[in-house]
Amino acid sequence: MTRLPLIALFATLVGAAPVPKADVVIRGGTVYDGADAGPITGDVEIAGDRIVYVGPTRGTSAAQVIDARGAVVAPGFIDAHTHPDSYIRSKDAKERLNLPWLAQGVSTIVIGVDGYGTPDVADDARRLTTAGIGTNVAPFVGFGAVRGRVLGQDDRAPTAPELAREQALVAKAMCEGAYGLSTGLFYAPQSFAKTDEVIAVAREAGLRGGMYDTHQRDESNYTIGLLGSTREAIEIGRQANMPVHFAHLKALGVDVHGKAPELIAVIEAARKAGQNVTADQYPWLASGSSVDASLVPRWANDGGYPRLIQRFDDPATLARIKVEMAENLRRRGGRDLLLLTSAGMPWTGRTLGQMAEQWGLDPVDAAIRILRVADATGKEPAGVSVASFNMIDADADRIMQQPWVVTSSDGSDGHPRQYATFPRKYQTYVRERKVITMRDFIHRSTGATADMYRMDHRGYLKAGYYADVVVFDPVNYAPRATYVNPRVPSAGVKALFVNGKLALKDGATTGAAAGRALLRPTPKHCPASS
Repeated sequence: MTRLPLIALFATLVGAAPVPKADVVIRGGTVYDGADAGPITGDVEIAGDRIVYVGPTRGTSAAQVIDARGAVVAPGFIDAHTHPDSYIRSKDAKERLNLPWLAQGVSTIVIGVDGYGTPDVADDARRLTTAGIGTNVAPFVGFGAVRGRVLGQDDRAPTAPELAREQALVAKAMCEGAYGLSTGLFYAPQSFAKTDEVIAVAREAGLRGGMYDTHQRDESNYTIGLLGSTREAIEIGRQANMPVHFAHLKALGVDVHGKAPELIAVIEAARKAGQNVTADQYPWLASGSSVDASLVPRWANDGGYPRLIQRFDDPATLARIKVEMAENLRRRGGRDLLLLTSAGMPWTGRTLGQMAEQWGLDPVDAAIRILRVADATGKEPAGVSVASFNMIDADADRIMQQPWVVTSSDGSDGHPRQYATFPRKYQTYVRERKVITMRDFIHRSTGATADMYRMDHRGYLKAGYYADVVVFDPVNYAPRATYVNPRVPSAGVKALFVNGKLALKDGATTGAAAGRALLRPTPKHCPASS
């Protein structure tokens, strides 16, 4: 007769619980659960698309075990503001895996920002899901997309029927799962909208529980000024009865450097008065935009890009445009602080000043030449992208330290923030300069972000939550992209799980298109069929 060991015999007699099982065990890591708290050392267990256990090692068996000793384990990062269309909407299935974000440890991205989000939220979600994407996406409906569909590119107020159409499009999008209304009031034609129009449209999102997410009208002193623009956004949220979220909060340009304390004070006053006001920020001192948006006055964009080129052909109008362009160039710090970043163009990787010298032109004339060439090649406005070095450390640091500011990349083609934002924030602001702590970095890249956007069961390592989990090497997690070479994946992510599937291992995609469209549940004030 086979004799059981004494311990095993005792366990059999008392009915000891069997060894638990999971599909994946991430073992022995330094675990930050996404809350504003310190880490533990232990395991994260996954079954299907959910986390089933977080805590001390308990010997669970699994088909897949990730050795996380010496590594940091955290919720997959959530990027609060992105422009990923060239990836998630690519015809190439490999591109749709969204490597720029996966390699940073990002599992969820917010899309439809700056006013560009389609009103056709349900159809877009179906297309993305059917095609297969690597990261989760959380969509906003965009004021610019809505206004463009109704009014085109024109500088005028809507008629009453047109305003009703704008409102109906926003209501439809909210009923289809949008998180709120995004605006880009700095950009034409959204810049043509008066505050009362924005409020009237935003109310449809507010009525259905949405957030007002804004690239505010002025981050500098182009029009109503940084502080005036901030107050405008807060007032829009107050009158529309909805939370206000400032996209990529900053003080842009030499005239507003040092204004971060005043900017923060305006927001803090609104928060103390009971209003829900938050922001996101990218950890770069150069913004990403275009020659057009950076330098050309908004009135010259009435009617769209083709009309702008026509205005260049009228000597009197051109003279007026050039005066204002020169002032905008001064505002941004001058010709040598505009790096031209569009891929495949003659000026790629050079400053506006360098191109002006090469062509023997004034910098404003060089900018106009670039716009004309881009128009002739059919690359407007993507063919005129720039990195504009217009911020200072003191302002960026102060904004980053606010507990209501979360991480975003504003990731767009041609700027290294698309590939390197989260590791840059960690390496530069946590490890090197110690502006924030590791706990701050993780909380404001995960749980705090999920809470702001009210994402269901995301952003935390908790039993029952979706298994979006990143494992990264705290020594080697680092950016590799630069302003000159912006399309280089980041290093140091050992593993990234998206909805329980291993999407990235040792910096390489696995081929799993595990991302989902994260639509909000149908809110009140929607047709029963929505």
